[in-house]
Amino acid sequence: MPFSDYKTALVTGASGGMGWAIAERLASKGLTVHGLARSGAKLKELETKAGVIPHEIDVTDTDALTELLGGLEIDVLVNNAGVSRPGSLLQSEAFDIDEQIDVNFRAALQLARLTLPGMMERDNGHIINITSMAGHYEFGGHIAYHATKAAMHTVSRQLRVDAFGRRVRVTEISPGRTETDIFAIVEKIDPVEAKRKYFEGFEMPQVSDIADAVEYAVGAPKYVNIGMIELLPTLQVPGGLRTGKRVGDEVILTGNK
Repeated sequence: MPFSDYKTALVTGASGGMGWAIAERLASKGLTVHGLARSGAKLKELETKAGVIPHEIDVTDTDALTELLGGLEIDVLVNNAGVSRPGSLLQSEAFDIDEQIDVNFRAALQLARLTLPGMMERDNGHIINITSMAGHYEFGGHIAYHATKAAMHTVSRQLRVDAFGRRVRVTEISPGRTETDIFAIVEKIDPVEAKRKYFEGFEMPQVSDIADAVEYAVGAPKYVNIGMIELLPTLQVPGGLRTGKRVGDEVILTGNK
């Protein structure tokens, strides 16, 4: 099993949600896991609970990432850190766009750049990019989020090309709505309110299901590359048709987003 071939992992956004669950799972499989996040307190909790090595680093700080990885050999890289902002481009501020590009796209690309050469040299490694159904389907608003996740879909495909000829695997895991704290963070509302609004009464994947997908991809035989896993609730579909008609000066939109 490839888990026995890998010694170390690095997981970004490890202080909560999917990142926490993935870091915890990889540690339980015997890997030395380095967890990156901006919340040092949460990382210390993860260290106490799962033995994950904490690094309080902002993933947009390329110099800090370079310094850290200068002394590490990483066999499994999980690009999980991500941010989102509500609203369409019409409601976006400059910071909203820049932050999403920097965290969701630029940081992941830099981390791949810093870790891939060592994987190639060792003929051994796995890069996992946590994207989103937003990278494949349009469902209104969040244009920078959609764009950055679509970019990471392309990066995942291209990394396979760049790593061709060596035993370096690349997996994209693309979740739909999953029960995490992201909704409370994005909308700046109390987690209890977010739970009532987005989770109660719905049947949806848990962060443990995302960790299951990571375990499946990493644990597959070394000669097998799981290219992409799309993981949505059974009661969620990405499609929908909208049509607008003009009545005088008013545009009426019909259909579902």
